[in-house]
Amino acid sequence: MHFDFTTIPHEQAYKLVVASVVPRPVAWVVSQDREGRINAAPYSFFNAFSDNPVVVGIGCGRRPPGAVKDTLANIEATGQFVVNLVSAANAEQMNVTAIDFPHGVNELDEAGLTTAPSLRVKVPRIAESPVALECEVFQFVPAGKHTIVMGKVIAQYIRDDCVLDAAKFYLDTPKLELVGRMHGRGWYARTTDRVEIPRIPLADWESRKK
Repeated sequence: MHFDFTTIPHEQAYKLVVASVVPRPVAWVVSQDREGRINAAPYSFFNAFSDNPVVVGIGCGRRPPGAVKDTLANIEATGQFVVNLVSAANAEQMNVTAIDFPHGVNELDEAGLTTAPSLRVKVPRIAESPVALECEVFQFVPAGKHTIVMGKVIAQYIRDDCVLDAAKFYLDTPKLELVGRMHGRGWYARTTDRVEIPRIPLADWESRKK
């Protein structure tokens, strides 16, 4: 069935896309204003986009009736942020930080979470998260009511027990037990159900066809 996005309301087009482009990784973004007050919020408009430099992007919307969200305001003010990834163990706490608290409320305190110092940026990471990407602003890309924040990753934290071989930069990715965003307002997916499909070299493919 085809849906023509030029003829349907944008709210319905958005609904179709977020119900089908799944699972999406969750960026649990910690930012800080100039006074040092911390904000934390999850974003599922998120992914990695470049290898050199390593660049990740998040899509930040606006609060009704159009005010900039704290995350975007803080990143614009300081040029730094930390993307924490969400494991199954802290998914419920991530959901608490998604509550639309008033400005100035520390979402991490509300969720019973703690912070730990970052290596290269002033913004702290979430201590309970198994992965944290320390970012400096690379570019802001306006996209309608959203702003896509492109961040250059300048350091990364990985929980020790999820590193298989630090010298070779090998991770035990399944042990991270990350979750992804699914459809609707409350559905998520675990990454414990996996299937391996090895890449096929062209030469092997051509030999199969003979």
